[in-house]
Amino acid sequence: MTEPVERPVLAAVAGRRSWSKVTDVAPSDAELLEVLGAAGRVADHSALRPWRVITLRGDDRVKLGRALAKAEGDSKPSTKPLRAPLLLAVVVSVKKSKVPAWEQEAVAAGVAHMVSLLLDDAGWGVFWRTGGATRAKPVRKAHGLKKGEELLGWLYVGGKPSTARTGRHKTINAKAHLSSMP
Repeated sequence: MTEPVERPVLAAVAGRRSWSKVTDVAPSDAELLEVLGAAGRVADHSALRPWRVITLRGDDRVKLGRALAKAEGDSKPSTKPLRAPLLLAVVVSVKKSKVPAWEQEAVAAGVAHMVSLLLDDAGWGVFWRTGGATRAKPVRKAHGLKKGEELLGWLYVGGKPSTARTGRHKTINAKAHLSSMP
């Protein structure tokens, strides 16, 4: 009889969830560097590394709230960025290459998802926010984006509340998403 094989990566991925409410603690820059070093190992055609991550802490989140309000035509700053102590702005930095822009965006999105998984596995609560404002001029300016760069969204990061319910995840019907070539 064969021994069951432990599959910690599969268990971590299967147990991942979004944490829409987080506490006021956040990982340090040193912890983020370790996570980004691992996340940067995603499949990347031509090893372009067409991504970067911008940290927003403290008043940076207030600045983003003002930029979001301006982008959306609101007079009061948005409080959405204050929902977590740390926001990680995920930026695709499209490089001039034979690799198409869409593929470079896929790499940046892959890094964002990998960061989310790694932070969750390290005990942090994470949720990903996007929206139309990610491409708005005031938001681009607030992040200091350069030509050829686009904001994909923000990972909101904080502590996992001890009072949070684990939540029920719907089981994925993998058969509905797997097929063979016709």
